Amino acid sequence: MNFLAHLYLAGSNKEIIIGNFIADTIKGNKFDHFSKDIQFGIKMHRRIDTFTDSHPIFRQSKRRLDDKYRLYKGVIIDLIYDHFLAKNWSQYADTSLFDFSQEIYQLLEKNYAILPEKAQYLIPYMSKQNWLYKYKSLQGIGEVMHDMNIRTQGRSKMNEAIVDLKDNYAIFEKDFTCFFKEIENYSSTYLKNHDCKNNK
Repeated sequence: MNFLAHLYLAGSNKEIIIGNFIADTIKGNKFDHFSKDIQFGIKMHRRIDTFTDSHPIFRQSKRRLDDKYRLYKGVIIDLIYDHFLAKNWSQYADTSLFDFSQEIYQLLEKNYAILPEKAQYLIPYMSKQNWLYKYKSLQGIGEVMHDMNIRTQGRSKMNEAIVDLKDNYAIFEKDFTCFFKEIENYSSTYLKNHDCKNNK
């Protein structure tokens, strides 16, 4: 899962949202200086990634991509799934995608000082270019893939993946819809278990 899905699945607890956002910028278990809820968010992010990477539908989606993408197939499917979440946002959330995106940027900027340096680096670009909302259109996701290819110095060929998405659009959307029901249930249960432990 990419940024949008992780942030959506994190629920309404602001510190858990922050934990989910910063998880990829933290190595190993070096996060015990954060609050318990931020630590939980980091662990939740990693659980979601493990669930996703081992899921047969996600693996099926990766097999639909050209072999030239090699190790970057998973990253590309993460982006494709975020595109479909953004595109169909009203089916999953009550608030608009634009409002959700702005609330996330404001939350991260408000807590900028406590974030790891790598996460701090992302926020200005994320906010200015409105990444979360940008995922909604094919043009937007195409631009993200183009930028990602530049960041990998052309090794990933991710800029070409927009063609794969367009050629197999309905199939990828079906994959996403089926998978997302399961990851929502998994995440919801994980959050409820956390709430139950805290309320004992």
